[in-house]
Amino acid sequence: MRLYLDNCCFNRPFDDQTQIKISLESQAKLEIQRMILENTHTLVWSYMLEYENMQNPFDIRKNSIIKWKDIAEINVSENRSVINMSKNLRQIGLKPKDAIHIACAIESGCDYFITTDIGILKKKTGLINIRNPIEFISETEEL
Repeated sequence: MRLYLDNCCFNRPFDDQTQIKISLESQAKLEIQRMILENTHTLVWSYMLEYENMQNPFDIRKNSIIKWKDIAEINVSENRSVINMSKNLRQIGLKPKDAIHIACAIESGCDYFITTDIGILKKKTGLINIRNPIEFISETEEL
């Protein structure tokens, strides 16, 4: 399967692990990354992931996350199709950067968009499966 993990998802293991939901999402996210490293799934990267990651004020986080760009098999650059699709996605209430992330995932043919952002998880595009890491593991572990 082709997967797109957004910036919130990549940063989840750096969040407060004393909260059980955060800890579980972190473990699920790390399991997804393990599967990507074992070539069970394909990772997609994008110009928006890189942009947001470079804004991270924490060098350890930023440097850890940027390594996934080299692991990704697909890197989506800004293009007219992504921009137009993101404009359409904003009509369902997505924030501009979130709409670009999802447009990049759709443009690259991703099966899943994985996020820990509650605002994104509440939106339904009808164009891609949007799940948190725990939901993704639960849905796909038997496939």
